[in-house]
Amino acid sequence: MKRHLSFVAALGMGFFASMTAAYAQVRADTGSIAIGGSVTSSTVIIGIPQEKVDELVRDAKRPLEELTTQQRENIVLLKEKLDLNVSQVRAALGILGENDIPPERLAAKLTEIAERFKNLQATASAQPGDDPKIAALKTDAQKAIEAGELAKADALLADVETEQRRALDRLAVNAAETSAQRGEIALTRLRYAEAAAHFANAAAVFPPGSINEDKRASYLQKEASSLYQQGDEYGDNGALLSAIEGYKRLVELTPRERVPLQWATIQNDLGNALSVLGERESGTAKLEEAVVAYREALKEWTRERVPLDWARTQNNLGSALSSLGERESGTAKLEEAVVAYREALKEWTRERVPLQWAGTQNNLGTALSSLGRRGSGTEKLEEAIAAYREALKEQTRERGPLDWAMTQNNLGLALFSLGQRESGTERLEEAVTAYREALKERTRERVPLQWGISLGNQGIALMFLAVRRQDAAMAETALSQINTAFETMRDSGHAPNAAHYEQLLPAARAIVARLRGR
Repeated sequence: MKRHLSFVAALGMGFFASMTAAYAQVRADTGSIAIGGSVTSSTVIIGIPQEKVDELVRDAKRPLEELTTQQRENIVLLKEKLDLNVSQVRAALGILGENDIPPERLAAKLTEIAERFKNLQATASAQPGDDPKIAALKTDAQKAIEAGELAKADALLADVETEQRRALDRLAVNAAETSAQRGEIALTRLRYAEAAAHFANAAAVFPPGSINEDKRASYLQKEASSLYQQGDEYGDNGALLSAIEGYKRLVELTPRERVPLQWATIQNDLGNALSVLGERESGTAKLEEAVVAYREALKEWTRERVPLDWARTQNNLGSALSSLGERESGTAKLEEAVVAYREALKEWTRERVPLQWAGTQNNLGTALSSLGRRGSGTEKLEEAIAAYREALKEQTRERGPLDWAMTQNNLGLALFSLGQRESGTERLEEAVTAYREALKERTRERVPLQWGISLGNQGIALMFLAVRRQDAAMAETALSQINTAFETMRDSGHAPNAAHYEQLLPAARAIVARLRGR
């Protein structure tokens, strides 16, 4: 028995070391950037079950009279909730179908489209000086918007744009507004690259330094924002690079001395674009630029002047610093990230903005967890666990199932790291439980990559627990989970994570064999 135990201990030490090195590569999730309000996913969308909304999206092109009574009643409910007419509701559902929006984003995108429709109501109105032909076209465009016929409205405004550009010198402002209106329509249709082109056309109407310089800058800002959404949501790095160039140009066009708060807004937006692109690149240059931009924004977005904007930028700064810290061997950037998150929490309180508060608690936990894994003590890991548990008070499964699952996964990572340093099994058991909770929403069908990560994390924690308990059956279960995680990463094309899990498999098989006495 003594020889058996000492062999397992020796094997376990080597296994622990290799697993720890590999496990550290599977990073916890953060809610990196806060742009404004918080968006969460739900199985109930504006009072209607998810599957019923899916039916309405699927049948958006069918005549209204062919729909079931229940479907028509749900459309009426959406009409009341979204403050749109029936035609606009059906058009919004059609847009969701055309863009193949994932289920977890349906609620956010439906609300976004509804808000865009409201903004469109007055955009096609006739302007002083319009000739009768243009006025008639704009009236028809308004009717098309009211009927939810956005393609028709866009075509009518294209005709308006053509007419106005024939007399550009006289109607420059109106022509620019029309291009911008087309941009707003494109945004409503979730066509961000198209929207950016329209806003660029609007800005191009005015030469630099003209009396309409402020209008030109506002269109350029909308262009950059549209490019950012295209890059962020669709993985378009070229669009992000264009957005970064646009924001840098806007910093010069809106000097701090003249419009300090607008300048700070652009610096924050620039930081967001740099941060998203920096996360996708292997180097640190873009992330370092993002940190500089956020620090610039904080020079005018002070806590005393705009406390919530100040807190948002502190959160964003913390996320950029945390990402940098993950790529550096030292701990300075991670420690700075912790400071930034704690600053944000001074104004992003649970009572005032509960979801933002929870998101920052999750981010804080992730930075503390990374610090804790690099140090030898347990204090930082215990603080990380406390932060994650705070986040879960507002990031509930009912309110935002995927956010809840993300935080459960992160909690499991911190508990596992702490369990490695303790002689008992309590923390390891809690880690397995947290991963099991995460997997209730991180399903293979819904988010296969995140499912694979949480399953692999659970398998690693379970293997450590099996070694401590000398439980061969548990070790076999852990081996199966690690192997499934490896196959998922491999089949998904995530080579680095696949390689980490593949490296664990020989040691895991050896432990199973030893515990089985083979």
